[in-house]
Amino acid sequence: MPKPKKHVLVCVQGRPPGHPRGSCQQKGCMDVFQAFQEAFQARNLWNDFAVTNTGCLGPCMSGPSVLVYPDAVMYGGVAVGDVSAIIDEHLIGGAPVERLKVPAEIWG
Repeated sequence: MPKPKKHVLVCVQGRPPGHPRGSCQQKGCMDVFQAFQEAFQARNLWNDFAVTNTGCLGPCMSGPSVLVYPDAVMYGGVAVGDVSAIIDEHLIGGAPVERLKVPAEIWG
């Protein structure tokens, strides 16, 4: 496997209903992860990029969360319809999708 130019991490963390932090799983993260998988397969992106599902990335309240490395760009509230923008604009185009970025304070 070649070293990926960028690695997409999709949170699929689940917590019990009513948990104060909520979870990405309650907000549809599995559909987002599946959309990345399908897009990577359909567009043959596996030689240049990687996508992995993960546990909690931190900002549960703004999930589904997606983190792109090595750029350290965190996206929040990602929907299936946002996957192509992240691929086209960020992974391929090199420019983060500003409308999806979480506030800078998340890293505080």
